[in-house]
Amino acid sequence: MDENFSTLSVKGDENDRYERFLQTNGYPLVAGLDEVGRGPLAGPVVAACVILPASCDHSLFIDSKKLSAKKRLHLHHVVKKIQAHVGIGIVDEATIETINILQASLLAMKQAVDDVSSRNCQPDFLLIDGKFPIPHPLPQRPLIRGESKSGSIAAASIVAKVVRDGMMEELHKQYPVYNFYKNKGYPTKEHRMAISRFGPCPVHRKTFRGVKEFL
Repeated sequence: MDENFSTLSVKGDENDRYERFLQTNGYPLVAGLDEVGRGPLAGPVVAACVILPASCDHSLFIDSKKLSAKKRLHLHHVVKKIQAHVGIGIVDEATIETINILQASLLAMKQAVDDVSSRNCQPDFLLIDGKFPIPHPLPQRPLIRGESKSGSIAAASIVAKVVRDGMMEELHKQYPVYNFYKNKGYPTKEHRMAISRFGPCPVHRKTFRGVKEFL
C-alpha cells in the first residue's frame, strides 16, 4: 500500500483522494489529525481528530492558516452540522516544557484519537499532518503539508484552531496585559513587549526563547 500512497501524492489535486483510497482498501473510517500551537510563547497545544462523512464535500475544508477567523468559525459550524466525528486533545504548557514541543504535539494528537474513540467511533486509519507518526497502535500515515492534501486533515486543522483560539480568548480575561485575545499567545512585537514589561504569567512557556530571558 505504501507504493500506492506515493503514487497518490503526485496524482490529481482532489483533497479526498487519500480517504477514498483507504476506504476502498478496507478502512472505512479515515480520520484526519492536526495540531495548533507549536509556535506560541503561551498556552497549550491543541489537536483535533476529525472523521468526515464519506458523502460530504471534502473540498470545503482547506488549511486553517489560509482562512479568516470568520471563515474558520463558519467551517467549524459546518463540521458540527454534517455530524462529523470529532475528538480533541490538549497538552498544557507545563507538559510542553517537560517533554518538549514536538512530543507534546504528538501526545495531543494521540489524546484526540482516544477522545473520538471514547465516543464509540474508533477510526480505522489515521492521516496525520506532518512527518512523524503518533504514539498509537492504529494504522497511520504522516503527510507533509497534509492540510493541502486531505480534507480530513484540513477539517482537523480548522477545529483545533477554533478550539485553541477560544481557550486563549478566555485566558485573556485572566491576563489582559498580554492581549491574548489578539495574538493568541504567538510572539508578536506587542506580546514580546508585554513580557518584557510585566514578566511571564503562569501560562507562558518558561523554557521558550522570548520568555525564559525574563524570568
